[in-house]
Amino acid sequence: MHIDLSGRTALVTGSTQGIGLAIATGLAASGARVAVNGRSADSTAAAANAVRKAVPGADVLPLAADMTEQSGADTAAEALPELDILVNNLGIFGSAAPLEISDDEWRRYFDTNVLSAVRLTRAFLPGMMQRGWGRVQYIASDSAVVTPVEMIHYGASKTALLGVSRGFAKAAAGSGVTVNSVIAGPTHTGGVEDFVYELVDRDLPWEEAQREFMRLHRPQSLLQRLIEPEEIANMVVYLSSTFASATTGGAVRVDGGYVDAILP
Repeated sequence: MHIDLSGRTALVTGSTQGIGLAIATGLAASGARVAVNGRSADSTAAAANAVRKAVPGADVLPLAADMTEQSGADTAAEALPELDILVNNLGIFGSAAPLEISDDEWRRYFDTNVLSAVRLTRAFLPGMMQRGWGRVQYIASDSAVVTPVEMIHYGASKTALLGVSRGFAKAAAGSGVTVNSVIAGPTHTGGVEDFVYELVDRDLPWEEAQREFMRLHRPQSLLQRLIEPEEIANMVVYLSSTFASATTGGAVRVDGGYVDAILP
């Protein structure tokens, strides 16, 4: 399968590292012009250079903006007036005792993981519908379906994204725009390495720590290893293409068989 996104412009939020950077690189490798996003100019410029290094000749736009604020969405809309592909990847996660999560922390998770995506969808979906083509995606998580007790605020925010995605897919019905969420399973990123070491012995070498984490905290994974960011990116690139023109309103799983259900 050869995916050609030449002539398409994409925005990947929270793309200075991890899954977001892998998605930006994958889209660029398929020919898309890609806006990489982070809060600081330095981190965003570094990410843009990383994409260019991985994909020589890539057309990459560094877009420094805080997408947890309306001003960030406004900056994106001004810089990318005719966006074709919106990947709402920005998100935070972390462990916390369930009964000790404050109201402010709940609000921070929903502002970052949910409302940032809603604002950007509100900014870009109407133009996509008017032009008759577009792709909107939300990077959700297995935690949206299997809520982990050690981070229920994160899980609840990702569950909300599934509803947001389905609702906006209905709003875009018949327009030529598809809207989907991607349920990512436990994935190997720098942030996840820190999270793993919050739950297992910090003195263990990484490979042993990863296996111990999967055995104790994610035993239902059929893959029995952490997913690599590029594996998530492959699904996002596919959903961004014409090959996925009949896939909309879905919650597509790249979870390594983690969710023990036929449907989400």
